[in-house]
Amino acid sequence: MALFELVWRVLHTVLCLHRTLSCWMRNGMCAWKRWNPAVLGLGSHNTKNKGKSRRARWRSDGRSLKKLPLHLGLVVTEEETSYTDIANLVVWCMAVGISYVSVYDNQGIFKRNNSRLMEEILKQQQELLGLDCSKYSAEFLNSNEKVDQVLSCPTTVKVLSPDDGKADIVKAAKKYCQLVAQQQRRSTDLNVNIMDSLLREGALCLPDPDLVLKFGPVDSTLGFLPWHIRLTEIISLPSHINLSYESFISALQNFAACEQRMGK
Repeated sequence: MALFELVWRVLHTVLCLHRTLSCWMRNGMCAWKRWNPAVLGLGSHNTKNKGKSRRARWRSDGRSLKKLPLHLGLVVTEEETSYTDIANLVVWCMAVGISYVSVYDNQGIFKRNNSRLMEEILKQQQELLGLDCSKYSAEFLNSNEKVDQVLSCPTTVKVLSPDDGKADIVKAAKKYCQLVAQQQRRSTDLNVNIMDSLLREGALCLPDPDLVLKFGPVDSTLGFLPWHIRLTEIISLPSHINLSYESFISALQNFAACEQRMGK
């Protein structure tokens, strides 16, 4: 009987404790609901404040750098590609004040699907920057023509493939041969400056990249603008997928700190 009574008392104690905890949790949940900012209608306000703070931080990061690349190349050497992560990178470039961004993969995936990439950039722009897109304009260039699109700051975005580098060099060489055939030039006149001038007349219409962020394990830019990156700083990162803003700004800080000798 003594054992039975002890077991009964233990069960009774456990039951009372369970009821007490249940009551406490219900009261706590009610209190949380009463004071939760989202329930009070303050959630959207906090989200706006967070977005404004984030934009201010990005602008501040851009201004704090000793130098910013005028033209940043994003070179993907990985087999797997992420439109969202590339779009994030483009939007971050906009936020810190980079004027030109080129996106490249040696398979031409992004170039074949540049409209999809543009849609993702616009989507991420709204999510990350939260600005009224109608107040801003920029150029999104495809392979053959200039297409005006709405972006959040004066940034020019161009999607490239291997054709945009080697083909332009071939066209420039053919044009010079024509000039020689027409006796407007001599074959011995050809030099770096003349070749550069001929390439500037091509369809690229972008300044040479100051910085290339290369993503993936391949130790090569795989044909990315072979003429235009003679003096370009190249920083390798493991992957563009799930790349954080901190890693992006760290790469820009490394670029700002490096001393460019311009081939000397």
